[in-house]
Amino acid sequence: MLNKYARAFFTRVLTPFAAFLLRRGVSPDAVTLIGTAGVMAGALVFFPRGEFFWGTIVITLFVFSDLVDGNMARQAGVSSRWGAFLDSTLDRVADGAIFGGFALWYAGNGDNDVLCAVSIFCLASGQVVSYTKARGESIGLPVAVNGLIERAERLVISLVAAGLAGLHAFGVPGIDVLLPIALWIVAVGSLVTLGQRVVTVRRESAEAEAAAAAGPDAPGAPGTDTAGARPQGGETP
Repeated sequence: MLNKYARAFFTRVLTPFAAFLLRRGVSPDAVTLIGTAGVMAGALVFFPRGEFFWGTIVITLFVFSDLVDGNMARQAGVSSRWGAFLDSTLDRVADGAIFGGFALWYAGNGDNDVLCAVSIFCLASGQVVSYTKARGESIGLPVAVNGLIERAERLVISLVAAGLAGLHAFGVPGIDVLLPIALWIVAVGSLVTLGQRVVTVRRESAEAEAAAAAGPDAPGAPGTDTAGARPQGGETP
C-alpha cells in the first residue's frame, strides 16, 4: 500500500536531487551501491549494540537511494534490466541487514531468544514474500495482489519503532517496548502477506491452465483480445 502512494510522493520530492547527482556525473548504479552500503553500516554497526536511534538515523539517510537511483535512470534515459536486477537484489541485502541487526542485538546484550527468533522470521519471511511475487511473474502470472505488509510497510514499521525505542537511551521511559511490538506486527503481517500471494498465484495459475485447456479461441486464453483479460503489472515486492 505504501509503495503505491509514498513512492510517488518521494519520487517527486527527490527529482531535483537526482538531477543534481546526474549533473555531477554520478551513475544510478553507484547510488544503489552506496545506499545499500550505508543501510548495512547503520544496521550492523549500531543495532547490535542497541543504539537504535542513531542506527535508524543513518539508515534513513541512505534508504532513499532506492528511489533516487531509479529516478536518475529515468531522467538519464538509461533504465535497464540490469539496473532493475541490481536494485532488487541489493534491496534484499539491505532488508536482511536491518533484521539481522535486530537479531544480533537480541541474541547478545538484548538477551531475548524469542525476539531474536521473531527478528529472524521477519528477515526470512520478507525475503520469501518478495520471492513469491518474482517467481509468480517469472512463470507468466500477474500476481495481482496488494499484500498487507510489503517492503515499504516492513521498513516503515520497524525503523520508526526502532528510532523511537532508541530514545530510551536518552531517558524516555518505557518507549523501548515499541520495537518488540513492531517486530511482532511485521512477523504476523508478513505471514499474512505470504498467504495472500500464495493463494493469488494458485488462483491465477488455475485460471491460466483452464484457459489454455479450453483452447486459443476461448475467452481469456493467451493470445486473444478480450475485454475481460487481466492486465499485466504489479507493485514493487
